Amino acid sequence: MEQIPPKLFISYSWSTPEHEQWVLTLATELTDAGVDVVLDKWDLKEGNDAHAFMEKMVTDPEIKKVAIICDKLYSEKANGRSGGVGTETQIISPEIYNKQNQNKFVAVVVERTEDGKPCLPVYYKSRIYIDFSDPDAYAIRYEELLRWVYDKPLYVKPKIGSMPSFLSETDQLSLGTTVKQKRAIESIKSGKDYAKGAIEEYLETIVKNLEAFRITQNEQEFDDLVVDNIEKFLPYRNEAIEVFLAIAQYRDSIDGGEQLHRFFERLIPYMYCPKEARGYSDWDFDNFKYIIHELFLYALTALIRYEKYDGARYLIQQYYYVERNADHGREVMVSFTVFRNYLKSIERRNERQKLGRLSLRADLLEQRCKVSGLKFHEVMQTDFILYLRSCLTSIKDNKQQNWWPETLIYADRHYAAFEIFARCQSVKYFERVKTLLDIDTKNDLAPIFEAFDKKELRVPSWDYETLNVKTLSGYDKLCIRP
Repeated sequence: MEQIPPKLFISYSWSTPEHEQWVLTLATELTDAGVDVVLDKWDLKEGNDAHAFMEKMVTDPEIKKVAIICDKLYSEKANGRSGGVGTETQIISPEIYNKQNQNKFVAVVVERTEDGKPCLPVYYKSRIYIDFSDPDAYAIRYEELLRWVYDKPLYVKPKIGSMPSFLSETDQLSLGTTVKQKRAIESIKSGKDYAKGAIEEYLETIVKNLEAFRITQNEQEFDDLVVDNIEKFLPYRNEAIEVFLAIAQYRDSIDGGEQLHRFFERLIPYMYCPKEARGYSDWDFDNFKYIIHELFLYALTALIRYEKYDGARYLIQQYYYVERNADHGREVMVSFTVFRNYLKSIERRNERQKLGRLSLRADLLEQRCKVSGLKFHEVMQTDFILYLRSCLTSIKDNKQQNWWPETLIYADRHYAAFEIFARCQSVKYFERVKTLLDIDTKNDLAPIFEAFDKKELRVPSWDYETLNVKTLSGYDKLCIRP
């Protein structure tokens, strides 16, 4: 039986064009997530009764949820009963005060006052709200809103059982990643002396707890298990992204890079067969390979967003220790390309379900980015930087470095250089960025294009889709200004 999409009414103020666009983007993302959003932009037509449209949030039995987008202007109009917002307030407030259903309305705070208080109408002051006022926490708050719409809370009260054994063991803590993540975020933003330790505690918890996501074989199609597994990891990925952004914004660049480097180094064993395992398939660890690759892209993207190029360089330039390689007579110190691996299960899914996608993995990365707090073009830019760096290393060491830029299948949307390279029209800015590619001058990029011409390096392509590396790197305009 087909599930009826939940119906959500969005109430907001036309404060600024930017705010209207923010609301429209949120409504679109919710619609993409299966929510039937009622929004004036697309539901209130010329000649319609605006008052009747507003009353619909109460009178329409199909509308089970109402999101009140609260900025400063909305609160002022609601309190002063001014304009359309004032009319909606007269409709909403009796429902909130008098009805027993406390779960139909929620305030979505997008702005705070000068003294840090949430912009809320008086009638809503004592109620719990969803706080979107911090852009870096967008992914976490979006999931919170989506769970509220679907009545699928992250935390559900379990059945009461017996006292857990860890209570009798004083050296153990009953804290999960969420509590440690919040502690890390608070310590970073407040500049606490224990911030480095709090970050380490959180990252180490991820390393230890990731074992819970190991897939055990059963009768399901394995690609279904992989996709379901990485979907279940999404809340934890979003928590990690929030920490990456906080580290990038508030921590010392090198310190942040070093901590993240060791974190990813400790994740590498998950991408391979455990020593004690007997009998395995090449794709048994595809979920870990996807999760770790995605986390690596986002960590670098966060550092690059806040121009922490020394920290980003550390992640790219420093090699990673792989203990298992010693058992096979291989080099134990490897480059960042270790984090990008072929995923047989994802290709199998594309074939089995006859999806006909040029890159189902790229599609997953693009779709999941919508709730990450980062923009997909930022992730593509990072992927492109890693690809260029691997090309340069391949030429320098005469040894192929395999970094396939999964996301760049969407590069046909970009007809100019990525932002970081566009800014490198300035010599001064280029001097800051060149460390990411380990070059000294613009001319050090030229061997890449020569290698393409000689077929010594492969230009990424997907059927008829390919990259214009010169355009995306802005090569012809690098260093043309002081």
